[in-house]
Amino acid sequence: MTAAPTMPASPPAPGIYLGFDFGTQRIGVASGQRITATANPVVTLATRNGKPDWDAITRLIEEWRPEALIVGIPLRHDGSENPVTKAAQRFARQLGGRYRLPVHEVDELLSSVEAGHIESEHWRGKPTPIDARAAQIILQTWLLQAPH
Repeated sequence: MTAAPTMPASPPAPGIYLGFDFGTQRIGVASGQRITATANPVVTLATRNGKPDWDAITRLIEEWRPEALIVGIPLRHDGSENPVTKAAQRFARQLGGRYRLPVHEVDELLSSVEAGHIESEHWRGKPTPIDARAAQIILQTWLLQAPH
């Protein structure tokens, strides 16, 4: 039995987006806004038995009230699917169904690798988990490429 879809409690905040780096162990989350086309890491959520922590995601949706959700879809260098591609696409569909928000998919090729490089160059403050940093890169990529 599946849970009933969840509707946002209040109208979306114009120009605010949440980005997701889906993984079977962890899901990175970032927030961004269209005016400056910038994104920032928010949190890394642990999955529960390979399933998204929907309660935590619901809290993020309610807090940020995004206009849309952006999900990184992992593909190989040649554009073909890898073992996580279908799971990430299923996660994107579930987000849309649960929260009744537009969901955009973006190729996340090398976002985790780039996030690791950025984090290794991070020289002060508390390090940001790679998954949240990867979500930032995914969202930033979409914000820069999305039509305005």
